[in-house]
Amino acid sequence: GQPLGPRRLSLKAVPKVPNMEAFLQEAAVKVKKQARGCLAPELCFQAVRAATETPFAEGVRRERELFQVLLSSGQARALQYAFFAERAVHRWATPTGASWSSAAPQPVRSAAVIGLGTMGRGIVTSLVKANIPVVALEQDLEYLNKGRKAVMLLLEREAMKMEGGAKSLDFHNPARLQFTVDFDLLRDVDLVIEAVFENMALKKEIFHKLSKICNPGALLCTNTSALNIDEIASATSRPQQVIGTHFFSPAHVMRLLEIIYGRHTSPTAIATAMQLAKALKKVGVVVGNCFGFVGNRMMFPYVEQAVFLLEEGSRPEAVDQVLEDFGFKIGPFRMSDLAGLDVGWRSRQGQGLTGPSLPAGTAARQRQGQRYSPLPDLLCEHGRFGQKSARGWYRYESAGGRAATPDPWLHSFLARYRDTHGIKTRCIDREEILERCLFALINEGFAILAEGIASGPEHLD
Repeated sequence: GQPLGPRRLSLKAVPKVPNMEAFLQEAAVKVKKQARGCLAPELCFQAVRAATETPFAEGVRRERELFQVLLSSGQARALQYAFFAERAVHRWATPTGASWSSAAPQPVRSAAVIGLGTMGRGIVTSLVKANIPVVALEQDLEYLNKGRKAVMLLLEREAMKMEGGAKSLDFHNPARLQFTVDFDLLRDVDLVIEAVFENMALKKEIFHKLSKICNPGALLCTNTSALNIDEIASATSRPQQVIGTHFFSPAHVMRLLEIIYGRHTSPTAIATAMQLAKALKKVGVVVGNCFGFVGNRMMFPYVEQAVFLLEEGSRPEAVDQVLEDFGFKIGPFRMSDLAGLDVGWRSRQGQGLTGPSLPAGTAARQRQGQRYSPLPDLLCEHGRFGQKSARGWYRYESAGGRAATPDPWLHSFLARYRDTHGIKTRCIDREEILERCLFALINEGFAILAEGIASGPEHLD
């Protein structure tokens, strides 16, 4: 029998919650740390804060203001650009006139992966997740068993994340995933991805073998990060079927797949590789063939500047901090440690920039008339390969550890190195670190565009 009061929640007074200020301050710190320079999460937080402090109508007004700030921000424009750029790269074209509109892909009903190192394992996992039956091949039983264990562990982790669990992946079924040391089992697959380490002679030997064994229509892909696709294709009797599929580490996580066509690669091969990227839920980007293609070619001068900054007086943690604060997920030195310093070292040895084939009397800090830093080579000579050896630009609690801590050994090593080469240490500010690394990256992008290695700026971005 009592009259009903107003039921509308928005007309009620905002309740006073105990310890609200302390709670909000703690949340602000957390959000700032996770947002890493992104505006939206911080402004969302401010909107929630307004809800705790002001009446409803005022809170809604405040939220509208904050939304308007985001709507017109450079970050919103950049994200919209990235969204459309990701869609634009599906429309690929090559200088010879082949393009997405006229080339039709071949079906990929089964695939093989050669080599079960870090990259091979991730690629096998991606294929199994995409419901493509896989044959995984290694050179001997010891490597095969080690690879099998690692792949099964990865797949179990992936299955746990999925709704149907292990049943939906069905990776214990040999019809879906088979491990072998026998090349003959590759006879009937539609597509082979070679993922052995970066050694031209080894890759050519494998491709020569594949060209004899695989069915004539099979696509032969190489997961190389820098080597010449045409030279690899020259070892086969079917260069039109050879294409580069450069996955990024960890291959079952990273969404980018760089697809590199050679001089003879057929439009059908490119279309099939792009179709594969789609099946693996990756963004395929078609690029031309040059040393490092697009991804790594842009990375070289970026990392090179970062190393030059160390020579001149900076530290790995200082450089990484600046670039991570700017918005990179991971700085160049933490990235190098994660990927493994030995990968780049092997590549530089192959190019004759370091190691036994370097002519005696070569200046330590000059190569082919350009400035060069031997610092990464010296770290590798000390057995410091990054996370895999628990030591690199940083120290890790154990081999394969993830938590990077600054290493006093490295700091004194850098000091000795500067003394040896008579480099005067100076204090390098954040602005210089950011500009030198970023501008090197951007300039290389323009050079790639000018040479027609990428067909548009969206492909680079």
